[in-house]
Amino acid sequence: IDECTAGTHNCRADQVCINLRGSFSCQCPPGYQKRGEQCIDIDECAIPPYCHQRCVNTPGSFYCQCSPGFQLAANNYTCVDINECDASNQCAQQCYNILGSFICQCNQGYELSSDRLNCEDIDECRTSSYLCQYQCVNEPGKFSCMCPQGYQVVRSRTCQDINECETTNECREDEMCWNYHGGFRCYPRNPCQDPYVLTSENRCVCPVSNAVCRELPQSIVYKYMSIRSDRSVPSDIFQIQATTIYANTINTFRIKSGNENGEFYLRQTSPVSAMLVLVKSLSGPREYIVDLEMLTVNSLGTFRTSSVLRLTIIVGPFAF
Repeated sequence: IDECTAGTHNCRADQVCINLRGSFSCQCPPGYQKRGEQCIDIDECAIPPYCHQRCVNTPGSFYCQCSPGFQLAANNYTCVDINECDASNQCAQQCYNILGSFICQCNQGYELSSDRLNCEDIDECRTSSYLCQYQCVNEPGKFSCMCPQGYQVVRSRTCQDINECETTNECREDEMCWNYHGGFRCYPRNPCQDPYVLTSENRCVCPVSNAVCRELPQSIVYKYMSIRSDRSVPSDIFQIQATTIYANTINTFRIKSGNENGEFYLRQTSPVSAMLVLVKSLSGPREYIVDLEMLTVNSLGTFRTSSVLRLTIIVGPFAF
């Protein structure tokens, strides 16, 4: 007799009737175990190793879960890493997959924003004031250096003076071009003014035959030089030397004009030479015309002559 089909068994509602020869048996359904007369759920999660990472018990069964960054394999047990860089790349620039997660990185010149996904441009010009010699210009992912007019960028960051006298300038045929830091000037090829006459390049001589010349320096030599702004002081900047040496004479040197504010000092270095010293820092752009005089007197006091070196000093607009 099949008691289970006939309904003559006494199994509980939460039990399963199994027919036996001459009898029947009350058993618990799969996932349950008999405790006394009751069927109690088996907690499969308490009996490892059912799941690779996480186990979730359910009445009569269980299922496996994976941690964030992983997904359940086809066997519903193993967890495999999700490559977020291939699946749903959220990184703005560079994505690197790691076990169970991913990290974003930025290209050079950018940094990760607070959301760790997007990239923000780094303003290199704000990070340091020494990146460029003159002016730093921030650009997306990089920066560039600019130089003022009259200069060109060399080695990406340094400013170098452009020699306009070697390239293009507006000087006339009767003028000579003089390059200085940041620009150029045009000076007359013949700087001599009456009664002086030109004898050699930039050298003007007052003829002895002219009576007016007896009270004037015998010669005036025109020289040009350029210095940068804010040059450290004291600094030797220009040496003058006698071109003609007379026997039994004494030479003395002085700044005749152009030193009204005491920017310069003339130091005699030998009986026939002297050094012009810069004693005050100069800022440009500015032009100074300094007359350096050498007075020659013989030991008897019967011979006296002087010569002038007219030095034009151009101070550039910058310290480079």
